Amino acid sequence: MNRFLIIVFLFSKCTLWANETYVLNVKTYGAKGDGKTLDTKAIQKAVDRCAAQGGGTVWFPAGRYLTSTIFLKNNVTLDIPAGTTILGATDITLYPVITPKVEYYSSENIHFSLFYAENQQNITLKGGGTIDGQGSFFTENVASLPKNYNQRPFVLWFVEVKGLTVKELHLRNSGFWMQHYLNCENILIDGINVFNHSNKNNDMMDIDGCKNVRIVNCLGDSDDDGITLKSMNAKPVENVVISNCILSSHCNAIKCGTESSGGFKNIAIINCVVRPSAVADRAIYGNPTGNSGITLATVDGGQLDGVVIDNIHISGPQVPIFLRLGNRARPFSKNQGEVPIGTLRNVQISNIVATGASKLGCLLAGLPDHPLENIYLSNISITFSGGGTLADAQKLLPENEKKYPDAEQFGINNAYGFQLRHARNVSLQNIRLYFNAPEQRPAMVLNHVQDVVVKDISAMIAVQSESYIKLTNSTKVTVADCAPFVQEKTRFFLQADDTSAKTLILKGNDFRSFLQISNLPQNQALTLWGNVMP
Repeated sequence: MNRFLIIVFLFSKCTLWANETYVLNVKTYGAKGDGKTLDTKAIQKAVDRCAAQGGGTVWFPAGRYLTSTIFLKNNVTLDIPAGTTILGATDITLYPVITPKVEYYSSENIHFSLFYAENQQNITLKGGGTIDGQGSFFTENVASLPKNYNQRPFVLWFVEVKGLTVKELHLRNSGFWMQHYLNCENILIDGINVFNHSNKNNDMMDIDGCKNVRIVNCLGDSDDDGITLKSMNAKPVENVVISNCILSSHCNAIKCGTESSGGFKNIAIINCVVRPSAVADRAIYGNPTGNSGITLATVDGGQLDGVVIDNIHISGPQVPIFLRLGNRARPFSKNQGEVPIGTLRNVQISNIVATGASKLGCLLAGLPDHPLENIYLSNISITFSGGGTLADAQKLLPENEKKYPDAEQFGINNAYGFQLRHARNVSLQNIRLYFNAPEQRPAMVLNHVQDVVVKDISAMIAVQSESYIKLTNSTKVTVADCAPFVQEKTRFFLQADDTSAKTLILKGNDFRSFLQISNLPQNQALTLWGNVMP
């Protein structure tokens, strides 16, 4: 047999050694790629063969491959090039029941996925092609929780995988979350394009109890949450970088939570854009404009500690920034016992530009005996719709400690800009706040806070508003270098109740637009230094 025939023979088998990489063509193992024939057995055979040889690449020539669950294995790369589409089978009975060995919240209700791997290593999916879960075919047939979770598949589901790359793929139409990474390590998600508006719970991705994660250069548009970090068992999410992504969501574009059992630490989110969804006329969850741009929520125990968010442009969501420490206290295990209240601390959010925000206002809220701690916001510009009333400013917000942590959970806040509630050691600096319609609420409300610095706040204020800043039950507050945007004089620069401002410093502020500096009682400790007086 001459050299040419040998090459032809090897190519026909599609089993090539090139740079020590084993390459298999799924059509060699019987896949049709016609979009009608179920190719599950052929694809799985190629994957198994590849893994048995120590690893390599399973290649999909151009075509449309209909399949149910594919179990990925050690050292296997799926190469799904442009021009190739993987279609998820639409009959749930074709999907085998999967029960991971890892215990996590709702594990008894979640059992299906298009691609799955557990306790494997060095797995890659790449190529530029498309994986379409055809999720709209998995219809809801129960009215209550668990919302038919056990009848709808993920597209990608990885459990305790070490060394995982998902790169340059188009992911479409999951029956559930598009991607669930559970207790995995060393993940790279790079350059993927996700569109997920086909069913309930259509998150873009869920990073759950994972560590050493890079999410870069991604484009996502989802009905439910976008890039979501959560902890559904005792494992924390740690060492995560999210950068250079463009995101749209009808719910929360960037989110830590809701599940927080193991907590979150060492998270960096930088250089991202949140923009309106392409699906602007309807929403399954949330609303077409989006609920929030950034949400950090710890409500099922766990510590959120060490989150840096920088250089984010947000357009459209109702609430650009929402921080919540709550006490839903939902256990991930039946044997877990009482869930303690967690912590939310050491958060830095900077260089944010947001437009199109609703009149809800941004809320940063802990609990009465469990404050947010060490929160630093700087270099932020937000434009709100406006339209708040004096009644909105004066209403008593409930604690809602057991409620699902959503930016809408308190309704309209007392402040049109930022309301800070149950917090300690907070800095708000170089913030610009605007509204488009008449607004009677203060720009900022500080409720039950201690050791707070409010500096260089330039915000619009209407003549009908009672004050620029309002304090209730707060101590050790410094307000410095603030210069409000007003057209004519309004009442108070600062309004406070009898329990507030036991130590209050007003330094370098411009009071010329106010009839009075404050309504503080005579016995309060007030220090005035270098202000421009009325």
